[in-house]
Amino acid sequence: MRILVTGGAGFIGSHLTRRLLADGHEVHVIDNESNGLRSVVPKGAHFVHGDVTRPEDLEPLFAKKLDAVCHLAGQVSIIRAFDNPVGDLRTNTEGTVNVVQQCVKHHVPRLIYASSMTAYGDCEQVPTPESEPCEPDSYYGITKFAAERYVHATAIRPDLDFRFRVTSLRMFSVYGPGQALDNPYQGVLGIFIGRLIRGEPIIIFGDGEQTRDFVYIGDIVEGWVAALNSDKAAGGIFNLGSGRSTSINDLASYAASAFGHKPGAYDIRHAPSRPGEQRRVQADISQARAVLGWEPRTRLENGLAETVRQGRASTGS
Repeated sequence: MRILVTGGAGFIGSHLTRRLLADGHEVHVIDNESNGLRSVVPKGAHFVHGDVTRPEDLEPLFAKKLDAVCHLAGQVSIIRAFDNPVGDLRTNTEGTVNVVQQCVKHHVPRLIYASSMTAYGDCEQVPTPESEPCEPDSYYGITKFAAERYVHATAIRPDLDFRFRVTSLRMFSVYGPGQALDNPYQGVLGIFIGRLIRGEPIIIFGDGEQTRDFVYIGDIVEGWVAALNSDKAAGGIFNLGSGRSTSINDLASYAASAFGHKPGAYDIRHAPSRPGEQRRVQADISQARAVLGWEPRTRLENGLAETVRQGRASTGS
């Protein structure tokens, strides 16, 4: 297939691009390099520096008669969204609408959208199934959920003259090798590992008892491939998580232990809570298991060890 990966220079996008190339697909990547680097785009992919908020950047790529689009481009930080809500809205919602409109214009039959656990907000039901009402309480979650609704509302438009198969993947806290270690706006585990490598204190916002569902990048890529290859995924929304919850306090301790520090020996500090933080997060992954045949296989302990190993190797520490 000829596949476009938006955000293909980012953490998840570059891993997915590598897998799609290995599977024999022709892969095109568009990225504005705000969160990623062209240098991490695998050889063999056709890279274009461009922005999903600019339809003129998208048009030449969609003119290539694409078979599928994996849409991962976006602003990825809850905190940055509070600092720049207009920019967040433009990138995550307007950018997605631009991609969807190009799919409609050029009759692209398949779109997979990178949605987010933040769409749920603070949930009554944990583990959280896809049927849980979405009440996002962060600007980031609002823009991701709004974009998700645009995707699915477009697919059922009665005036479309082709079958537009869309799928949304609500990803939980993705981690793994290649995650930024020096970007304060990206994944918490990467931030912790970066601080450990540099010998800096680990900073936890709030009491640290808030939980997250950490899912390894290799498992996430398998979920995307499963959705891409499944006709049953059309029209569906799926949680991609590990199905386990881990407190941020425990995560900090696990990370310090992976560097050889004894329990309680490393400098871990607390700072005031930040806006938009969900309190309890854990995915119910039964629907992805039943429909996609997808199952996360990497336990946090093993994935953390590999992430630390590669992080230390990349920094020479």
